[in-house]
Amino acid sequence: MNSRATGLLFAALGAIAFSGKAIIVKLAYRYGVDAVTLIMYRMLFALPFFVVMAWRAGRGKPPLARRDWAGVLGLGFIGYYLSSMLDFAGLQYITASLERLILYLGPTLVLLLGWALRGRRITRGHLLATAVSYAGALLVFGLELRVAPTGATAWGALLVFISTFTYALYLFYSGEFVQRLGSLRLVGLATAFACVCCIAQFVLVKPLAAAQVAPQVIWLSILNATLCTAVPVLLVMMAVERIGPTLAAQVGMIGPLSTIAMGIVLLGEPFTPWLAAGTALVVAGIFLFGRAGR
Repeated sequence: MNSRATGLLFAALGAIAFSGKAIIVKLAYRYGVDAVTLIMYRMLFALPFFVVMAWRAGRGKPPLARRDWAGVLGLGFIGYYLSSMLDFAGLQYITASLERLILYLGPTLVLLLGWALRGRRITRGHLLATAVSYAGALLVFGLELRVAPTGATAWGALLVFISTFTYALYLFYSGEFVQRLGSLRLVGLATAFACVCCIAQFVLVKPLAAAQVAPQVIWLSILNATLCTAVPVLLVMMAVERIGPTLAAQVGMIGPLSTIAMGIVLLGEPFTPWLAAGTALVVAGIFLFGRAGR
């Protein structure tokens, strides 16, 4: 019982910490920083954590084959570099609440990839759960579009949705590598490579003077790299060890709720009955999705 309670606590704290990423990004944008510079600082400060993670997870294990290296680098580019870049860019145009709800549609995209690329069967339960989830996300999207009837909201939502799709590609193709390398080793190596990509992108497209940002941006980036990036990875992994992936995923459904709460308190984002209804639909849809999968 103690181990189960600890696992539930780790899963809840990990979900809340993950959800704080969007809040920190929105706060940093208030100081005039752009997405390329902001993600560079986040990855710069997170890089040592993932290097240590990959090193510790790989101790005593055989070196990676050429095929494994190609897979790790490809997954890191798609699942962490490209996905993070698109997510940060989208957050310039939409609220943190809508961003989190769109990201929670990821399992439905993994299911569609399995059907399209490997012929996996989709049940009626899956279709119902997917319809409920997307109805909730579209409800919140329609609310934001009504408040700010410009193309910026649609563009931001599209960027975050593509980010969700690229991360779904990572989840879809990472299964065989997790079995061979282990989850911590794969995450450490793939994310470390993504960190290098983000830093290289800044060096290639920005003048060095762009690195001069407000001190608040630096502190927010350190907080993002540690509390909202490295720490949640470890918390979720420890939760999975104690309570299993299914229950850990169910506890993770508090993520959208915590994002909305922090958005209201820290960002001053409005809370409306439509937002509550959309969030309830998305969370209910993902819950039904998990039950249909079992």
